[in-house]
Amino acid sequence: MSVEFYAASAAIAGASMLIGLKKYKETCGVQLLAADDQSDEFKVKVSGSENKDAPANIKSVISTQCSLLTDPESSLMVPTPYLCGGMLQTVYCTSIGLKKDAQSAVEYDRQTVTMSDNGTISVDWYPTRCEKDSHKPIAIIMPGLGGSSYEYHIRCMVKVLASGYNGYRVAVMNHRGSGRTPLTSGRLYNGYDTEDFRDIVNLIVAVNPNVPVVGMGYSLGANLLTKYLGEVGSDSPFSAAIAICCPFDTEVAGRSLDAKGFLNDNLFQPNLVATIKRVIKRNLEVIKASPINYDIDAIMRAKRMSELDNLITAKTYGHKNCWAYYKAASSTPYVDNIKTPYLAINSLDDPITPYKGIPMERFRSNPYVALALVKHGGHLGFFSGMDPKIWYLAHAKQFFDVLINNPTP
Repeated sequence: MSVEFYAASAAIAGASMLIGLKKYKETCGVQLLAADDQSDEFKVKVSGSENKDAPANIKSVISTQCSLLTDPESSLMVPTPYLCGGMLQTVYCTSIGLKKDAQSAVEYDRQTVTMSDNGTISVDWYPTRCEKDSHKPIAIIMPGLGGSSYEYHIRCMVKVLASGYNGYRVAVMNHRGSGRTPLTSGRLYNGYDTEDFRDIVNLIVAVNPNVPVVGMGYSLGANLLTKYLGEVGSDSPFSAAIAICCPFDTEVAGRSLDAKGFLNDNLFQPNLVATIKRVIKRNLEVIKASPINYDIDAIMRAKRMSELDNLITAKTYGHKNCWAYYKAASSTPYVDNIKTPYLAINSLDDPITPYKGIPMERFRSNPYVALALVKHGGHLGFFSGMDPKIWYLAHAKQFFDVLINNPTP
């Protein structure tokens, strides 16, 4: 074979790879699902005017002002080549939970709040809770099951939101018993009850009047945020909200997580169960003193989250079993009543909160809500680039900035 033949073959192979990469990238764009229906109420809430040129639904806001979600290049969520599947993205996210680097370097200012039942919630602020006469907007973030302000993806989001001259004061709410928060009552965190979140939001708003407030939730925290927004409807104090990997139908998510499989059985379930058991062990005397007669021995023997939810959450709230609890905890029925500009970001290859649990039709009928679906991202991953970086950070900040009229450089 001649040198020319090998050179031509190499050129053809290279061209084929480039064409293939281009076609692959084209499949990695954001699929935006939102209602075309227009709402005068939306106009007034978002722009303070019924002017005919004002945006009348969240779809028009995103399409005209959120360029990072609509630009053909910046909207691409091209996964890190060695994290090309949902499982890999999810496993990687789990493995770097405590990673420290320049993108995640934050030092929190902790606020401890005693709730009405003597329970304790901690709120980690960045850069600081107290800024005299500050009119900076506030972002309230709620982690997911077993999560806290210390998780890598939370710290990265906090750093981006707080950065720049138009940065936010960020408050991350740590659930009862999580994020090194002591458990001072027998009531544990769950994906059903929004009372704690409601109380923390009301407290922050009361102390910071006339300051724009936005909300963000991750996984089960996104489910609680979504449920809360539907419960309060037009009385929401939030100017905008973002839900990352919201399960919506928690029964679908629960059955997916409970299904037998190598990663479920050897990674996801053991990690979640161990997190809950650590909380129980650290606060055993408080839990034993609860009026609810928890079977501590059975809890310590449990191997799966469904077992723990049977023994703890279902028992606490009077549900027949964990499946009844999951059904009651679903945020799907609340999407219709959301009256806050709301963006959900989900991936089609999420192994923990499957896309089949997303209420697609409800996003097509409520002018306040939009769904950004990407092909790859896994659960709370969304890593892109050879040196993996979280894709949606700047997109989320831009969405918030647009909805509160925060100047962007």
